[in-house]
Amino acid sequence: MIALGIDPGTRHLGWGVVAADGNRLSHVAHGVIDVSPALCLAERLAVLDVELAKVIEKHRPRVGSVETLFFHRDAQAAAKLGHARGVALMVCGRANLELFEYPPARVKRSVAGHGRADKEQVAQMMRVVLSLREVPPADAADALALAVTHLQRAPMLAAASASHPLTRALAEAKKKARRARRNLSASKLV
Repeated sequence: MIALGIDPGTRHLGWGVVAADGNRLSHVAHGVIDVSPALCLAERLAVLDVELAKVIEKHRPRVGSVETLFFHRDAQAAAKLGHARGVALMVCGRANLELFEYPPARVKRSVAGHGRADKEQVAQMMRVVLSLREVPPADAADALALAVTHLQRAPMLAAASASHPLTRALAEAKKKARRARRNLSASKLV
């Protein structure tokens, strides 16, 4: 499975792509989409849309992992972050990626062992966990951490989902629908 992590921002949007083969995680790519602050917000969001779509097209992830909104003292900064997050969600949705959201503290706890890890600790852990030669930029490291968090949780999420009564009922309904379509097709041939 290949996961795309996205650390949203209107001036710097971090992205990271990580692959999982069983329990083994491997780095695919990472980067930061830097957008000129001289552009108006609408233009910056348009740039993020185009550039993030290129990342998805190039690396073909199956899932996206995005940081949830958190409360910020500066309402204007929080609103801008929400806009960038909205673009990330839209681009992932357009690419038909299954999308997961994680709070920052859970991501930090997952990769650094505690929810109050600073950006440098997260970046160092991504260098170690993914065997990178250099410490990635902070925004890209956060995005890699989001992808790693999802890939670590994916087996547990799949097991929980498979055992859920609604999941089993949906699977049974899909089987019945396939049988009905086959029977209808067979009856048309006769």
